[in-house]
Amino acid sequence: MTFPVVGMVGGGQLARMTHEAGIPLGIRFKLLSETPQESAAQVVSEVVIGDHRDLETLRAFARGCDVITFDHEHVPIEHLRALEADGVTVRPGPDALRHAQDKGLMRARLSELGVPCPRHRIVADPADVTAFAHEGDGYPVVLKTVRGGYDGKGVWVVRSEAEAAEPFRAGVPVLAEEKVAFTRELAANVVRSPHGQAVAYPVVESQQVDGVCDTVIAPAPHLSEELAGSAQRLALTIAAELGVVGHLAVELFETEDGRVLVNELAMRPHNSGHWTQDGSTTSQFANHLRAVLDLPLGDPRPRAPWTVMCNVLGGDYPDMYSAYLHCMARDPQLKIHMYGKDVKPGRKVGHVNTCGDDLADVRERARHAADYLRGTITE
Repeated sequence: MTFPVVGMVGGGQLARMTHEAGIPLGIRFKLLSETPQESAAQVVSEVVIGDHRDLETLRAFARGCDVITFDHEHVPIEHLRALEADGVTVRPGPDALRHAQDKGLMRARLSELGVPCPRHRIVADPADVTAFAHEGDGYPVVLKTVRGGYDGKGVWVVRSEAEAAEPFRAGVPVLAEEKVAFTRELAANVVRSPHGQAVAYPVVESQQVDGVCDTVIAPAPHLSEELAGSAQRLALTIAAELGVVGHLAVELFETEDGRVLVNELAMRPHNSGHWTQDGSTTSQFANHLRAVLDLPLGDPRPRAPWTVMCNVLGGDYPDMYSAYLHCMARDPQLKIHMYGKDVKPGRKVGHVNTCGDDLADVRERARHAADYLRGTITE
């Protein structure tokens, strides 16, 4: 029997961890990476160095692959349509992926489906931003470039017309959204296969610092069963209606009046699902692979009452390896996942997972390890 070959476009840490999940399944992996130094390129045996924006590079890469999938949403949609016309299986396909590439299109489609979203519209210039603000409760207003933003980039909270000028300098359409009064951010992660099988992971709380995910708590504490079920059903509906194949992360606001509003979509493994590597029966990475290959999906249920993931960001302490001794000795149950990246201030270079029965203890263990690895604390 010949096991399938998955072609992964993008060489970042998501590709690295997806490759890891495929090893025990016997799945062969082929990687398109921009440089040999990228996170996944360090560990995958078959690496093609090239530009995902070049169609002929994509066509050459796709030869010999049973399916093409992604660790980012930046491949031009017209290139994906050309690959499909060539007979290449692309998952998620361009009809779905375009909603993750273009926030304006995503908002329009979700509104058509009746999905609860913040008040929004495309704005033409700073004066139009002011008009949008006055259509609601006034400033502040959230502005987003419709393409290219991540980890807080391409997002501005503006409090006046003068502050609204910066986003328009990017030369792409700008989406204005109301600044939602929310109590916390949640994420609903689901996986869907081509024939419609789908699984939903527990809804998690996602805590952001400076626009970057810092901590994820699974499941979200003090979330009612009714609201958790509503969020999971919402994510499953979005996946089905948009035709998503693979992993879908639906980032949500929990509002002060007890509702959830959709903030962002990601059609790939996602930071809010990293806890599943150690805290779930089947990780998001393994289920993404199962889905794009149309294999039966794995059990998403948690292994422990609580799992906490903390991102490890680069700081002024470049020698993280020497910090392993302390972290491993202090907590033998700690799971450390490093991405093989050079340490730069604020850069995601890894994450840690902790599991257990007591949430306060699990949170403290994860926070201590992430801070020690970064060098924020030294004892």
